[in-house]
Amino acid sequence: MTGYRGVSFWLDALVTSGRDDLTPRPPLDGDTTADVCIVGAGLTGLWTAWYLHQADPRLRIVVVEREIAGFGASGRNGGWCSALFPASASSIAERHGWDAANAMRAAMRDTVDEVGRAASEAGVDCDFVKGGTVLYARSAVQERAARDEVASSAAWGDHMTYRDARPGDAAGSAGVAWTPDCARLQPAALVRGLAATLEARGVRIAEHTPASSWDQGRVVTSRGTVSAGAVVIAVEGYGAQLEQTRRRVLPLYSLMIATAPLPAAVWDRIGLEHGQTFSDYRHLLVYGQRTADDRIAFGGRGARYHWGSSIEPGHDRVPRVFDHLRRSLIDLFPAVADAPVTHSWGGPLGVPRDWCASVTWDGHVGSAGGYVGDGLSTTNLAGRTLADLVRGVSSSLTVLPWVNHRSPDWEPEPLRFLGANAGLVATDLADREEALTGRPSIAARVMAPLTGGH
Repeated sequence: MTGYRGVSFWLDALVTSGRDDLTPRPPLDGDTTADVCIVGAGLTGLWTAWYLHQADPRLRIVVVEREIAGFGASGRNGGWCSALFPASASSIAERHGWDAANAMRAAMRDTVDEVGRAASEAGVDCDFVKGGTVLYARSAVQERAARDEVASSAAWGDHMTYRDARPGDAAGSAGVAWTPDCARLQPAALVRGLAATLEARGVRIAEHTPASSWDQGRVVTSRGTVSAGAVVIAVEGYGAQLEQTRRRVLPLYSLMIATAPLPAAVWDRIGLEHGQTFSDYRHLLVYGQRTADDRIAFGGRGARYHWGSSIEPGHDRVPRVFDHLRRSLIDLFPAVADAPVTHSWGGPLGVPRDWCASVTWDGHVGSAGGYVGDGLSTTNLAGRTLADLVRGVSSSLTVLPWVNHRSPDWEPEPLRFLGANAGLVATDLADREEALTGRPSIAARVMAPLTGGH
């Protein structure tokens, strides 16, 4: 695979099916004006444009994008449209109170359904099926973690359940937790379809137009300056490459593999239904889904952070991590041992210093991001919230606790490099420690401030 189709299985699938040839849209052709200029044609930027246009079709909206719509995390992720938020409800309650945390949880659950509704309204077929998430507990430690999560989730209105293991569950499972609040979808189909619909409705999307700076009333790009009454910055992990946001976010790589389509007999042994996503309770995160064409798309952490927040195409593919993912998948589901891996890819996601996503608005410039991999749904909530903030509308969304949350900056190098990679090593050690001791990891507790634990 060459060109943009080689960025991920999801983008390649669009080309293979004839749904999208990924031809870049024309760049800006000089200075222009708009009511709103959005930097970044991922899901945050495009959902913001969608809800702004829905509220006022007269608005002149220009979206500028360095590559093509969906080039970043929006076109590479695991396809989990979930109610997960990177900061826990308990940590939000500590800072903002129980009511605020409960409102945030309710908003995230509602957002899963809103993505499906809005995609349908936009005429976007993205294989959206709300099948929930299966979470395997594969040791005594993981079983306790699963039961604790199910018990505590009820306080926030979440409807998780737990059952004992049964034939067909992942190998070694002691039990299974399940949440209904997740949909499986094809992320590139969503972001590319949304871009096409917006463009058809008059929103200008200028690709191959990298922005270099912005301030009140304007965005400077390599192809011209956009003068606009409102500016929205929606670049997620790629903000680490821009001077104004360099230390606001850390680009952490997550990598994925996809198998060839699996026969029905294999799926009968695995037991996952269409629309279901899956994971377990290990510390070094893994995540997967049964795709619409009966593959397993499976990903996880494990790639190291690169000095100076470097983002390069070569970082997207790490053979050592791909091998680890394949071994982990076979360990979960031995029935896939003979299934070939047809695609492997990766990319950076955005991590704020306190692992808490945010939406900001100062009256002229807005932003959203820091999703830590939970962005497929959270981008939609961000887009709706930014649309209200930009238009000066007070709503239940604009008072959610993540609005105008300010995360600390990341430390300068070499502290950032040492801390980020120490956190990665600690998560791997935590899983090994628990396997040896049968007790919750001390390493995970010590390193929790670096790894998003609470």
